[in-house]
Amino acid sequence: MSVHSETELIQEIARLRAALSEREQEAAEQGRQLERYAADLRETFKQERARAQELRRSYTATVRALSNAVEWRDAYTAKHAERVTAYGVLIAKSLGIVVEGTAAEFGFLLHDIGKLAISDAILHKEGPLTEDERARMIEHPVIGVEIMQGIDFLEGALDIVRHHHERWDGNGYPDGLAAEQIPLAARIFAVADVFDALTTNRPYRQASSWEEARRMISAEAGKQFDPQVVEAFNSISDQRFAEIAAEIG
Repeated sequence: MSVHSETELIQEIARLRAALSEREQEAAEQGRQLERYAADLRETFKQERARAQELRRSYTATVRALSNAVEWRDAYTAKHAERVTAYGVLIAKSLGIVVEGTAAEFGFLLHDIGKLAISDAILHKEGPLTEDERARMIEHPVIGVEIMQGIDFLEGALDIVRHHHERWDGNGYPDGLAAEQIPLAARIFAVADVFDALTTNRPYRQASSWEEARRMISAEAGKQFDPQVVEAFNSISDQRFAEIAAEIG
């Protein structure tokens, strides 16, 4: 190899090394830029998650305040919405459905919000309701939906508010839906609602035992209640329900 050729080869190697070093520096800088970008994304996500959690807490506080406003009108149903919600969440879980932290949970809490528009004379009447009074009372699911309509974060709760008095056999209200026409969350709620009503004292009767309440609910499977929901309800121990009742009061 001539001196000239050897010199050119050395120069070419040096050029290639310089080019490689430059590419390595560029790659390193790109890596640092990607790391900074990833860090920015993580921080943005963290901030958004914190804001979402705060918004969720605000929504929950608002819903609980509304629920308390409903129950404030009737001392005999105090804590009813909280217990029913906890029972409903538990029954849903037994069916493999997540309700806690969803709009359905808000629906459980606000199921009777329509009663805010029903007069005390009807709500607190000790004797049987007249035909007109009953007609007014059974409007409360529709009134509840009207109250909640247009509130975006409550949209998923409307089906429960409207349909929590429907029956599996189609003899409920306000729409006379039957079987699977009734939204599943409303079918779950119906069992939880009646279970709490049966196992708490009311002015006109003493609370039933857990065993008696189960027997009455099981007897209505396929009539008032979805049989699958009743089966899920019966898979939960009395002890678990008692723990929830004791926790809530």
